Amino acid sequence: MTVILLFAVLLTGCGEHKQARVAVPAPPPMSEPDSQADSAATEPPAQPSPASDAETDAPAIPTDAKPLSVQTGLASWYGAPYHNRRGSNGELYNMNALTAAHRTLPLGSIVRVTNVKTGRSVQVRITDRGPFVEGRILDLSQAAAKRIDVWQAGVARVRVEVLRTPVPLETGGRWAVQIGSFEEEDAADKLAEHLSHRYHTAKVQCFSSPVGDWWVRVRVQDDDRKRAEEVVHNTQTSQGSIFLVRLD
Repeated sequence: MTVILLFAVLLTGCGEHKQARVAVPAPPPMSEPDSQADSAATEPPAQPSPASDAETDAPAIPTDAKPLSVQTGLASWYGAPYHNRRGSNGELYNMNALTAAHRTLPLGSIVRVTNVKTGRSVQVRITDRGPFVEGRILDLSQAAAKRIDVWQAGVARVRVEVLRTPVPLETGGRWAVQIGSFEEEDAADKLAEHLSHRYHTAKVQCFSSPVGDWWVRVRVQDDDRKRAEEVVHNTQTSQGSIFLVRLD
């Protein structure tokens, strides 16, 4: 599912030396195929770090804290192919920690996620970007997904309550556009070349994900949100989807 520069990825510039597809470990046996291809971390795995206490290391926010905003939609989860790879906030993703990926909330935000069907909740920290699947709003870590009965289901309807953010939600931020996924590198290259000619001040990059698909990212001038929104509005692709993404 769902990990970008300041997304911290290995990027393959279009028209330059091509990056080989990444060999990834076999996924866990339950619910993996539908929920593993969303996030965008592509850095080679680092050495695993101890994580015995990670699953219980929940963010310290009172359970009765009033939310700053509320969003309802579908959540998925991501695990093994992304474990111990660099996330969007620069940290190594730990699938046993209580974290999540969101496309537009500031990195470091604390949110309470509730499974609408079961009523079970968990507090997580936003450390990554994703999910990059149309119709989904959140990618949970494996540990968080287990806490609220999303792990076996793969996808579930959730309520996301923003409890704390490091910066205001309404203003600022650095923004980009992510497009994909593409099964073939050539298709991603062709779109990237087209966008490079169309937006001369933008930086357009191609990269592959740990599960072997290809993505195009457009960094507009000054990482300006309005410019990024214009790219989203004016771009069409026959493969994949187009997403507005916050970088910080």
